[in-house]
Amino acid sequence: MATDIIMPQLGESIAEGTVVKWLIPAGSIVERDQPLLEVETEKVALEIPSPAAGRLSEILVKEGETVPVGTVLGRIDGVPVTDVINRVGGVVVRPMEPVAKQGGKERVATGETGQRSEAGAEEGAMPLSPAVRHLAKQHGVDLSQVKGTGAGGRITKKDVEDFIAHCRTEAAQTVSPAGRPAVTNEEETADEIVPLTPMRKIIAERMVNSRRTAAHVTTVFEADFSAIAACRKDRPLTYLPFVVHAVARAIRAFPIMNSSWSDEGIVIKRAIHIGIATALEEGLLVPVVRHADRKSVTHLAQEIADLAERARSKRLNPDEVLGGTFSITNHGGFGSLLSTPIIHHPQIAILGVGAVQKRPVVIHDAIAIRSMAYLSLSFDHRVIDGATADRFMAKVKDAIEQSDWERNL
Repeated sequence: MATDIIMPQLGESIAEGTVVKWLIPAGSIVERDQPLLEVETEKVALEIPSPAAGRLSEILVKEGETVPVGTVLGRIDGVPVTDVINRVGGVVVRPMEPVAKQGGKERVATGETGQRSEAGAEEGAMPLSPAVRHLAKQHGVDLSQVKGTGAGGRITKKDVEDFIAHCRTEAAQTVSPAGRPAVTNEEETADEIVPLTPMRKIIAERMVNSRRTAAHVTTVFEADFSAIAACRKDRPLTYLPFVVHAVARAIRAFPIMNSSWSDEGIVIKRAIHIGIATALEEGLLVPVVRHADRKSVTHLAQEIADLAERARSKRLNPDEVLGGTFSITNHGGFGSLLSTPIIHHPQIAILGVGAVQKRPVVIHDAIAIRSMAYLSLSFDHRVIDGATADRFMAKVKDAIEQSDWERNL
């Protein structure tokens, strides 16, 4: 009996999705809930799990194709009795495949999925995801040569991609016996075309649309983060949750900052849902911290870390990137001091947080060393005047510079 793999509804306003990559080749044996493929929409990127156990008999939608919600992407057939899946040490193997000896230990060959039995695994080896195994097999990577950066030293997909890129760089730098580059001048100067990914296309469209629609203006304030620096000392907290807490408090004082433009009028949102711009390898996602004004700094830190980790591993739920009313981008995490971020339409403002650095500043006519950072607010001048934006930023600055952060943890 065949089971259809369907393009799911990834949010109320989402009508279609793009197949980015099939993680399992056609003909492979799969388990229920095993990641099958990566899908992207304009709001989220995530892995689609297998709806049933069996054999991936058909792939009907190829990588790079965009199809409507409800489209059949592929099919999984039930495995015949003669090809029953056994389990050896918790790992799926096929019973008909030979057992090979390697180094005095038995290893069970497993066909296309590249999985091995525990009997042949090195003692203490970390489990590998199907995506990692498939990528390694596709590029002929010896996983024993790859250093894992995941939890407990687990090898991630990015680790394998970085290893492949490193090998290619070394190969490009190989010299001939005469000491000259192995590549020709023509090859060295040839331009490279990097195909646009679905996510990059969507980001480009949304950014251009935002600049074309909203009347962008940016105002910049400098804030003293010394009180926060002292509060987070010996605590596993970054600066970002403190900023989110301060912004949420300022929004309550200036609800116009929590609004959007419409032809009928300005829509002021009652709930404060703050989007946190999260950088991925292939682009940017903005998961949303809901009701940020109701949460402590510690609660905000835990939620931001969880959303960011699941955004990077493509495990966000579609509704976790919807409904944001104000956005924050922490470009300072990469060392940037100042930026003029683009508004996340249909919101009307976004706050950029620069790197926190110790700088000499004048306090009460004396020079002191303080932990300082620039805060840049891009806002839609159709909705907000400069005076309102500056008063809002002064409120954010005051909240950041308050001395009693302990009671907000």
